[in-house]
Amino acid sequence: VLSNNDGCVIARSDEAKAVGIPMGAPLHEYQDQMKRNGVAVFSSNYALYGDMSARVMESLGRFTPEVEVYSIDEAFLGLEGFDPDILPDHLLKMRQSIRQWTGIPVSVGVAPTKTLAKLANRIAKKYTTDGVYILNDPALMTRILGDIEIEDIWGISKRWGIRLRRMGITSALDLQRASPRQIRQALSVVGERIVHELNGQSCLEIEDVQPKQTIMSSRSFGTMISDLKSIEEAVASYTARAAAKLRHQQSRAGGLYVFIR
Repeated sequence: VLSNNDGCVIARSDEAKAVGIPMGAPLHEYQDQMKRNGVAVFSSNYALYGDMSARVMESLGRFTPEVEVYSIDEAFLGLEGFDPDILPDHLLKMRQSIRQWTGIPVSVGVAPTKTLAKLANRIAKKYTTDGVYILNDPALMTRILGDIEIEDIWGISKRWGIRLRRMGITSALDLQRASPRQIRQALSVVGERIVHELNGQSCLEIEDVQPKQTIMSSRSFGTMISDLKSIEEAVASYTARAAAKLRHQQSRAGGLYVFIR
């Protein structure tokens, strides 16, 4: 899938990754490689992505009252009070229902904290057949954390990863066993929270979705546009989308800024 001006690659299937097409690759530099390997190329459709995301998030809300929409394709669910014995079947049914209702496959990772849940989700996506993984075995958790690179932990940036590696911390297991106070001094209080989260101590609660303070609806044209009618149609269309988002969160605009470049 290409960026909004069809310039660069912004999403790839596993097959596209396997033939060596990197994220952010300029289309014109890899067109021959794509043709040789039969790679299908699509333009972005952000209106469709937003609509599908909203449908998936709404579907998640039918299975638990606590849903934090983290991004267009990620959400945290609160599962407090669910019977552990029936939870696997409940989550499997949720996954199957979402696939049936929306056509979108999802993976589900369950753990005591958000940070561990992100890691569990990664395991569910890559290493399970049913797409659901519950991280509740301490011995298995230790082995998994030992195999995860420090930069692959949610919240650890590349810059923090370099700093931690200088301290001899190269894996999630190393960070789990590190001194929280030492990590706070080396990184910040956020780093300290990650250590606690890796040890099963929840520091990040499920949050309600807050209304956005700014809403942008902006796109690039795939080709140069010179006629006024096309520009008028684009401005009207994207203004209407921004207004729809505003109404959806029951807000009122304090100002409107329109730009064309």
